Amino acid sequence: MRPLLAVLLSLAATPLAAQDASLARPNLLLREVVTGTPRGERQEVQVLTASFRPGDRTVFHTHRHPVTVYVLEGAFTLEMEGRAPAVVRAGEALVEPPGVRMTGFNRTEGPLRVVIVYVSEPGTPFLDPIHP
Repeated sequence: MRPLLAVLLSLAATPLAAQDASLARPNLLLREVVTGTPRGERQEVQVLTASFRPGDRTVFHTHRHPVTVYVLEGAFTLEMEGRAPAVVRAGEALVEPPGVRMTGFNRTEGPLRVVIVYVSEPGTPFLDPIHP
């Protein structure tokens, strides 16, 4: 084996933390295969935040494309038509599917703060309200 190749292989087998403890590296929080992502040559990325007081909820709505929600504080309850409610706590994430009617809630006694990432064709609304 060539010396350079041997060094590269040994570095690849060494955990990153052992190589340099001062390097930050990401931790995988959520990996999910989704459908309904925008297919155009250009996409718009929206990063939003939302704060909910105890008892607050979102409007009844759908999304045209998948939405990723990361909970910073509290617990987020998502009720989707035809599915069991999902509860996501601080430090966790979920993907809201496109085309599903849903409402999100803060059913806790404390505040709820989330970060939302939405990728769509430029100019696409973040959500489409459902009127009863």
